[in-house]
Amino acid sequence: MATVLLVEDDLPLGNSLQRVLAMAGHHVVWLRSAGDARRFLDEMDFALLLLDICLPDETGLSLLGWWRGLGRATPVMMITARDSISERVQGLDAGADDYLARPFAMEELLSRVRALLRRHSGQVSNTWQLGALSIDTARRRILLENEEVALSSREYDILLALAAEPGRVMTRPQIERTHSAADALDSNAIDVHVYKLRKKLGNGWIGTVRGVGYVLDLPSTAP
Repeated sequence: MATVLLVEDDLPLGNSLQRVLAMAGHHVVWLRSAGDARRFLDEMDFALLLLDICLPDETGLSLLGWWRGLGRATPVMMITARDSISERVQGLDAGADDYLARPFAMEELLSRVRALLRRHSGQVSNTWQLGALSIDTARRRILLENEEVALSSREYDILLALAAEPGRVMTRPQIERTHSAADALDSNAIDVHVYKLRKKLGNGWIGTVRGVGYVLDLPSTAP
């Protein structure tokens, strides 16, 4: 599951986007102004930004320019009613990774979101292959040595977060932020889910960095 920042001031569209993305397994933070987005971007890590160009306090392009000016490489998709070639070029030149003009089908939006997340994580398909571990992100399906492993929704989300950057330690607060505030995990719950993951995958896959968090071992070191 990815944590997505949606910046969209249109209420019906924002509601629809938040619902569709949540149904696809993503945690969505929906904001309606660039000012609020700046504050959240300073405080939270996001896997993807979905920005409307026309916002009440400043343009999405201005917000994007500020974000890229900080050296942040988070993938960004612009969502707007503007569909002229010049405006699309302007958005892409400002640092957007993709540009989706309204109206659009939600299936296309989800497909583009999956593509952006794959590219950012270094994956080239919906199936992430990490040694003997295979993760089908479209169907939320896990295979270990070609045998399906049944995971709970939370176990899957934690595994996917670790698998996005194998070998990099994820802190407990980072793992906690993969869930919404209403469905947040505390540190004890994370420990329980990691324990269950280890029982299902084998102890060699998930390492503990004491006092910091957890790490998915690189495929070369996994069983």
